[in-house]
This record gives sequence, C-alpha cells and structure tokens, in this order.
Amino acid sequence: MEKASVSVKIYNSTYALTTSASEEQVLKIAAEVDRRMQELAESKKLLQTDKIAIWTALDLAADRLELQEKCVALKQEMQQQSVAAEQKMQENREQRTETFVIAGRKAVLEAFRSGRTIDKIYVLDGCQDGPVRTIVREAKKHGSLINFVTKERLSQLSETGKHQGVIAHAAAYEYSKLAEERGEAPFLILLDNIEDPHNLGAIIRTANLAGAHGVIIPKRRAVGLTATVAKTSAGALNYTPVAKVMNLVKTMEELKEKGLWFVCADMDGEQMYDLNLTGPIGLVIGNEGEGVGRLVKENCDFVAGIPMKGQINSLNASVAAGVLAYEIVRQRISQK
Repeated sequence: MEKASVSVKIYNSTYALTTSASEEQVLKIAAEVDRRMQELAESKKLLQTDKIAIWTALDLAADRLELQEKCVALKQEMQQQSVAAEQKMQENREQRTETFVIAGRKAVLEAFRSGRTIDKIYVLDGCQDGPVRTIVREAKKHGSLINFVTKERLSQLSETGKHQGVIAHAAAYEYSKLAEERGEAPFLILLDNIEDPHNLGAIIRTANLAGAHGVIIPKRRAVGLTATVAKTSAGALNYTPVAKVMNLVKTMEELKEKGLWFVCADMDGEQMYDLNLTGPIGLVIGNEGEGVGRLVKENCDFVAGIPMKGQINSLNASVAAGVLAYEIVRQRISQK
C-alpha cells in the first residue's frame, strides 16, 4: 500500500504522520489513545493500571503507525504529568492543613466566638438579615477580610453546598498536642481509621460533651478534618483538641509510658459494666466496617463489649463511641 500523510490530534498535540495504514485506522487508534490520555489527565487518582493501559495503547499505535519515537516522547510526557499531578495533589493536601473552609451561619459565628482566627469571609451579596449582619460585625471586629459574592461563587467555595449565604476561611485546625492537664485523669478518644466524616464529627461532639481531653486520629487511611466534620461536630471542633498522628500503635505505646490504659470497643469483648474504666484512659473506636485493627487491639489493655439485645450485632461507630464514653463518665462520677 502506498504511504500517505495524515494529520491527527493526540492529547492537544497535532502530529503529521506518514504511514501505510488507512486514514480511518490512523484516526481510530489516535482517538482511542487521546481518550485514554484525557481520562488519565482528568482523573484525581493516577492509578498504575491506568498508566499501563495507556502505555500499552501507545505501543500498539507505534507498531501500527510507525510512530515509535513520538510514542516514547508521549510516554515520557505522561510520566512527567503523573509526577506533576502527584505534586499538585500533595500541595492540595498541604493547603488543606493551612486553610480551612467553614460553611453555614451557626458554624461561622461559633468559630468567631471561640476565638478562632478567621482570615476572610464570603457573604452573599445583598443579604442583610440579622445573623449575617452579626457575622459581618464580628468579622470587622476581628479584622477579617469581607467579600460580598454571588450565590454561584459561594456554591463553588462550599464543600457541602449548604452555606446559608456565609463561608469563612480560617487557619486550619492545628493538630493539637495532647491535653493532659486539667486537674483530671487524662481521657482521650482514639479513632482507628474512621472514614465517614459524619461519624468523625459526631464523635468529636461527644468527646467535647463527655469531657474528653482530646481526640487522636491517624494521618492516613482515614477522613480528615473537613467542612462536613466541622458542621457535624456542631462547633465542638473549635474547642476539642484533635491530634493527627502517623502511627496509632506507636502513639498508644508512648501514652502507655505516661500512665494511660487503653480500652477498645469490640462485640466479643467483656461487658463494659464489668470493667474498671476509671483513671487515665484512652477509648479506641474502630473503622465502621472492619472495627479495630489487629495491632491496635493487641495494644489495648481491655476489650469492652456493649450489651446487644436486638437481632443485629453492631452499632454505628459514633453511637458506640457515645455509649462507651458515657460509661467512662458514669464510672468517674461514681468514684467521687
């Protein structure tokens, strides 16, 4: 077959190809390569399987279209994009530890009243009702930057979509050092890979009301301190210290050296009413689906079971945390 010149566009780059394949074949393969590359570029997770699939497609295109050099260049470009995308995601993660979005009138007002540093607020342009005016006054009093924006802009800024006409940007919650001095025996709540932001927010709320001195969460494989967590905590996140650690087991070992005992929730554990949960204690709550991890459980001094009388055998993670937290409170009050 006589060679022909064909122009094709692959991932925003146009190539003039000289090939013996038909124009239809060239365009078909080019379209498939372009589609897969676009999927990779738009994907928030750059999976290795995606890269392999696209590289394989490029190799096939090279064999069919005699474009080995161009395909090698494209593969190198993709690798560079992959590295750049990973760096971008890391920057985004770091940004989330520097700036925190608070949405909703009550949440924003509570953040101001708790003494939280609010860098700027976004207010729905033209909104003049009482709560919004109060927030604007607080912002002026604290020297926060005030931006009046459209409803569309607020929706873009909000993670939940429930902004009620007000969004604040605050310095992110500093993952506090563990609180150990309040004239009481330390009481901490440790969460082993909780993934649901509503559960995390509810547990932080319970921790605050039960008098826990802090909450410890892992840095990886668990939900972080998002806007949903802040909203679900009903303001408790402004008052309850939260520590984020790399290794939960190592943290438990360090706290044991300081005198803490640990109890974890498990349906096969000893009934909680039969355990002595007074004194310095850390309550460990496990993942919604898998419960407490093996290594974490092995490092606990007690395994507490909650009495179950129904046909199902497990509680929601935040409910289990509430039940056990208040058993600890009950025993502490009874001890006085």
